[in-house]
Amino acid sequence: MSAPRLEVDLEKIRHNASALVSRLSGQGISVTGVTKACLGEPRFANALLGAGVKGLGDSRIENIEAMRLAGIRAPITLIRSPMPSQAGRVVAHADISFNTELDVIAALSTAARRAGRRHGVVLMVEMGDLREGIMPEDLQETARAALRFPNIDLKGIGANLACQSGVSPDAGNMSELSRLADVLDDAFGLVIRVVSGGNSSNLKWALSGEKAGRVNNLRLGEAILLGLNPLDRQPIEGLYTNAISLIAEVIEAKTKPSRPWGKIGQAAFGPMPVSGRDGSAFRTILALGRQDVDPLGLTAVPGIEVLGASSDHLMVDTGKSYVTAGSEMTFQLNYSALLRAMTSPFVTKTYSLPAGRGAFEARMTPGPRSSEELHQWH
Repeated sequence: MSAPRLEVDLEKIRHNASALVSRLSGQGISVTGVTKACLGEPRFANALLGAGVKGLGDSRIENIEAMRLAGIRAPITLIRSPMPSQAGRVVAHADISFNTELDVIAALSTAARRAGRRHGVVLMVEMGDLREGIMPEDLQETARAALRFPNIDLKGIGANLACQSGVSPDAGNMSELSRLADVLDDAFGLVIRVVSGGNSSNLKWALSGEKAGRVNNLRLGEAILLGLNPLDRQPIEGLYTNAISLIAEVIEAKTKPSRPWGKIGQAAFGPMPVSGRDGSAFRTILALGRQDVDPLGLTAVPGIEVLGASSDHLMVDTGKSYVTAGSEMTFQLNYSALLRAMTSPFVTKTYSLPAGRGAFEARMTPGPRSSEELHQWH
């Protein structure tokens, strides 16, 4: 197989998703499976759907279009506010989108009316993390205005935490989100169907035994892919933490001094730490760089230390382990490293199928499909 490559075990992904769907269902919470880290790969999406997720969520309309083109008919939500310039594509291929601006909803309304479709809207509320969201005191008036747009259905409200500022979901902010759903119901005589409490960072709260209130949906990606709690990066009991691995190929392996020599300036990506160890080390270079992955998000097997990376080279100290050019090394990834590796066209993605069905390899190229192909799907 070619390298570098990501090896994705779809059965482990399905297991993780199924376990979380089961645990959260006991709290009255459904799961939206987030596909953005896998660029809308349809086999990944189907693994999530097979695990019982309520629907799919993605932040890029290009990924949603790719899934639709592959024949996926499940409900899909655009979980980043649409760009007005893409309103037509959004209403054509996403059932629901998350929104904070009335101008964007107006563009969606116009596009939906022209297409003869209806489009669902979830209003995102700012709960303190200072990423996207309508200020709570402005939510009622925003909802009032949203209800006036033709071909737009107000489906619910949502929140996002622990992404920008690290604000943790807890009983306080989740209770406030529930209260705001009650306010809208009372003000407009409608029933808010969706209260989307957040992402994988909500799991500790959701599974703590606290009452969920009106929160009835979470958007899960990182916990399913990596089996970790994003708040502390600790493994989630019963989930696989090795569903995805990165394999890289050695292109140089030599004994070199531990410290650089000569006049030291900035490296290609700014100042680099200098090893404090004297003597020599067995330094290995792999054909992998910052263009492909976040090197700070890589974890090697015990005894191997990641030293740093340039655009195209990853340097590691293999300690007493001797390797040769052409051999391969395996790394585990955090979410940052996974996102970048999935996006890189130079990293092959290999997906293993359920037991007995082998594996397949795919080169994934991000970007929109042709308008002709999308028209045929639609």
